[in-house]
Amino acid sequence: MDLLTALFDFKAMGIEVATGAMFVTLFLLLITGMPLAFVTLLVALIFALGWFGPMAVPLITSRIFSFVNSFVFVSVPMFVLMAAILDRSGIARDLFDAMRVVGGRLRGGIAIQTLLVAVVLAAMSGIIGGEVVLLGLLALPQMLRLGYDRRLAIGVCCAGGALGTMVPPSIVLIIYGLTASVSIGDLFTASFLPGLMLASFYIIYVLVRAYMNPDIAPIPEPDETSTAEKMRLLKGLILPIMVVIFVLGSIYGGIASVTEASAIGVIGVTLSTMIRGEFTTELMVGAAKRTLATVGMIVWIGIGASALVGVFNLMGGITFVSNLITGVSDNPTVIVLFMMAILFVLGMFLDWVGIALLTMPIFVPIIRDLGLDPVWFGVVFAMNMQVSFLSPPFGPAAFYLKSVTPPDISLGEIFRSLLPFIALQILALAILIAFPGVTGR
Repeated sequence: MDLLTALFDFKAMGIEVATGAMFVTLFLLLITGMPLAFVTLLVALIFALGWFGPMAVPLITSRIFSFVNSFVFVSVPMFVLMAAILDRSGIARDLFDAMRVVGGRLRGGIAIQTLLVAVVLAAMSGIIGGEVVLLGLLALPQMLRLGYDRRLAIGVCCAGGALGTMVPPSIVLIIYGLTASVSIGDLFTASFLPGLMLASFYIIYVLVRAYMNPDIAPIPEPDETSTAEKMRLLKGLILPIMVVIFVLGSIYGGIASVTEASAIGVIGVTLSTMIRGEFTTELMVGAAKRTLATVGMIVWIGIGASALVGVFNLMGGITFVSNLITGVSDNPTVIVLFMMAILFVLGMFLDWVGIALLTMPIFVPIIRDLGLDPVWFGVVFAMNMQVSFLSPPFGPAAFYLKSVTPPDISLGEIFRSLLPFIALQILALAILIAFPGVTGR
């Protein structure tokens, strides 16, 4: 018993050794394949018992309750449900067909049309998984059929689908706002221009490449669609744009909170399926099941991360890590860049929910102490997560796209296709750090 007490008496180690032991334990359990939520809960329990003894268990439960008790968290399942309904309806398909009319005979027009559809879909739901899959099903086959360069087509679908991270209503920004205790409405306002900036970078890249090398993006054959048919196709823009206006307009106009706006969005998308004659019990049940699975994953990761951060904070670990980070330099920009490097490395291996909930309780107080704006930092964090969605070895956007691509497109080819878009994301991140005014803050 004395040996066991000595082995698990983390308090005797000191916070420096205990911090190292905690992160090594976390890493070793993760590489076994155990889900992140259960790893963080287990590590929190082990170190709580080792540092505080059996009376530490109520500390964990109180942290969990404070996380799940936030009213704003209700908006997460609402936006996920919006995305799930969109995924199962024909709204996205009609939106893509309508954008075909807008693209016309512009070189690279189908790729640009795909990016514009991605922006509208991002503004409707804020979930990247469904968007990448939708673009992979709708846009990728069409671009490949028209003779587009495979890597360009793959990159456009993946990078465009990941825009939901930046364009409001972004689930990433909602989770950041909950963790950092900042206004989610302010985050949405601040991220709007950076999101459009990143989308414009993609469009400029497509245009430059298409006109420098016309073979990679052939101009389609003359469109023989009648004017009446074009008008019918353009009607496909009306319902999605109305949903975006009602959701974002109610937030920016101060008419509704983010939580209320998310409910408006679900009603808007549901009414859209009714107007289109697509509303069925099967559609709603399928959307509800997907929502339960997605939100269940987010909640469990949140519970585990909240417990771990709570225990680590009570151990004095957050103060220790904060001092370690601020000791890197006296220059706030250098400290921010150091944080970005940490997030970039973590993004290669962890889910963004876990990264936000594990790191933001440490990073955001440092940002405030440096006199920087936590809302601006939230936008910077979301832009960094853009990179994590595409970066190997575990970039989720690549795996989403791989699930719907032809068998001859390998995962390695998808990751190679994403390199120019990752470079554009890093450029956008650098601009945000160098020129915070882009966020309007």
